[in-house]
Amino acid sequence: MKLPFTTPPKHLCLLRLSAIGDICHVLPIVRTIQKNWPETRLTWIIGKTEHALVYDIPDIEFIIFDKSRHWKAYGDIRRKLKNHHFDALLHMQMSLRASLISLMVKTPIKLGFDKKRAKDMQWLFSNYKIDYQPRQHVIDSFFCFTQALGISDKQLIWDIPVPENERQFAARYIGNHKTLIISPCSSMAYRNWHAKGYAEIADYATERYGLNVILTGGKSAIEQQYGDEITRLTKHKPVNLIGQTTLKQLFAIISQATVVISPDAGAAHLGTAANTPVIGLYATTNPDRARPYCSKDYVVNKYPQAIQKKFQTSVENIAWGTRVKDEGTMNEIKSEDIVTMLDKLFSTSD
Repeated sequence: MKLPFTTPPKHLCLLRLSAIGDICHVLPIVRTIQKNWPETRLTWIIGKTEHALVYDIPDIEFIIFDKSRHWKAYGDIRRKLKNHHFDALLHMQMSLRASLISLMVKTPIKLGFDKKRAKDMQWLFSNYKIDYQPRQHVIDSFFCFTQALGISDKQLIWDIPVPENERQFAARYIGNHKTLIISPCSSMAYRNWHAKGYAEIADYATERYGLNVILTGGKSAIEQQYGDEITRLTKHKPVNLIGQTTLKQLFAIISQATVVISPDAGAAHLGTAANTPVIGLYATTNPDRARPYCSKDYVVNKYPQAIQKKFQTSVENIAWGTRVKDEGTMNEIKSEDIVTMLDKLFSTSD
């Protein structure tokens, strides 16, 4: 057995544990396989937190990796995989944790990233590699996996189910109102813009376009702090739901919203999955690699300025995926940059 497959395989295993944004990036690959090979069984090894977003997608067997169990989690996975045999593994995560799990997957084909891109020595854990392609968006790099399997088609479809009770939850806050979602924080603090700017944008959106504003995010202390500070600084008080929603409820709210503003974080990619326009705030990471995939025209891109300031060179001369983690880098973004994108969005939607 070798790649590409000349006939549809019976059973494939996908290995992508985290994070929320990358789970969203994997979904078009899953949908592409399902569309082209409807009889192929799919098993997805996924993180516990991320599973809460996609658990009810039909025709996928999920095997959950609970990292909170530490080394016991690997024993859990070994037991769950004991009687599984696959035609191929799509090893789609460059981390030692994922690579250790890949050793437990029984299959003659372990497909991973090309050696140039395979961080954390992932190339040692695969016997087939996707073709190297320079300077790709993450989703496009994931489509290299389906191409290696023998599928040239690309389905930009997410279709994350939203249960009725979660739709009703979102509708209580949104109703028939045009709504701006501000999700101010990333899990990486260096990607966060400042609360004062978010407050200015919230007030502008309310005064100029009559938007209701909802703040969303997780339960961490920094997110709670952002929510309190933005609320304190606004003239028109937003609805602060930070720390008060499940992943499904967050996705339901984003699905019913008019627009999302977010740095490079899960909410930005949930917006893409929900077909909601996203104004992405990028200075520390390259939007050409990690922007909201379907909202290219609304990205605030200060990454070139950040690269010039730190390395005294242009983006073309640095390694793909280089991040600028210096404190204050996101301050390259100004409120008027986001206002410009809001105005652009509403001028094209009228």
